[in-house]
Amino acid sequence: MRLGQWVGFLALIISIYILWRIHQVLLLAFTAVILATVINQLVKRLEQKGLHRGFGIAVSITTLLVVFAVLFALIIPPFFDQLPQLISAVPQGLDQLRVWIERLSDQIPGQLGDGTGILTRLTQQLPDFINQLFGNFYSLFTNSVEIILSLLLVLIVTIMLLASPNAYRRVFLLIFPKFYRQRVNNILLKCEVALTGWLIGILFNMTVIAVFSGLGLWLLGVPLPLANASLAGLLTFIPNLGPTLSVIPPAALALLESPWKALAVIGLYVLIQQVESNILTPLVMRHQVSLLPAITLLSQLAFSIFFGFMGLLLALPLLVVAQVCLKEVLVEDIMNDWQKPSEFQG
Repeated sequence: MRLGQWVGFLALIISIYILWRIHQVLLLAFTAVILATVINQLVKRLEQKGLHRGFGIAVSITTLLVVFAVLFALIIPPFFDQLPQLISAVPQGLDQLRVWIERLSDQIPGQLGDGTGILTRLTQQLPDFINQLFGNFYSLFTNSVEIILSLLLVLIVTIMLLASPNAYRRVFLLIFPKFYRQRVNNILLKCEVALTGWLIGILFNMTVIAVFSGLGLWLLGVPLPLANASLAGLLTFIPNLGPTLSVIPPAALALLESPWKALAVIGLYVLIQQVESNILTPLVMRHQVSLLPAITLLSQLAFSIFFGFMGLLLALPLLVVAQVCLKEVLVEDIMNDWQKPSEFQG
């Protein structure tokens, strides 16, 4: 290799190292870009109704903060009040559930009775898992200062982006060759449409799941139905893993009263998720961005391994943007225009 090639290779390695070192900052910046992209759509509609842009930004940001504050007030304080009781009483409820399953296995003959043995072993392992979960829950909120500072940074960057989005877009376009900037601008517009459509769909699903979960938990008489429903709606933002996590708090609360009620809660959440997966998502996403389930799950796993919780949270919007970019750049601009070498042409 020539000296120039070695210098270029070394610069590439250093760039990758620097990007990896600041990957948390980049993820926070991407979060701000997502919020700014979506809020900008609302600001544009307010501008069309005659409102000044600055006032529209203030209204949109205030509305967002109020919604998050209400959800925080609905979810966090009630669970903190119930947490000591859960830690002490859940093992007793699991013991009752194990006894109930053993009695059921005695009454069910053959292989079905053997299958209940799996449930019995599972209930024996659940206390350790729940204790670990509660420990992680506490450790999450012991880092609340870092979380608050990160959210504050995202909010400030979002407001800056909303104040003059075109200026930041022009600066971003300067890193591309002049002949390709218009094409990149069109790709950015398609990414904006895809992100907005995806978020509209996910917000609709979150709302529907929260409503149905709240009604079902209220009918079953499970404590804190509003808090559990809000949590179920929020965790819908993380497909595949979120619904699984959302069933743990209401099932634990129901277990304090009766084993059958805990199983009813699990059945309720499974039914709601089936309706969401097979009816709501295809209906909402028919005219929006569509993501393949296997790719979605693998991307969540990969991003969570590399970037932790932030990677898991942002896996889907990152995948939405990546899908648009791959389709437009790799497929449209490279693969579809690929010319065969002359020696292979007929």
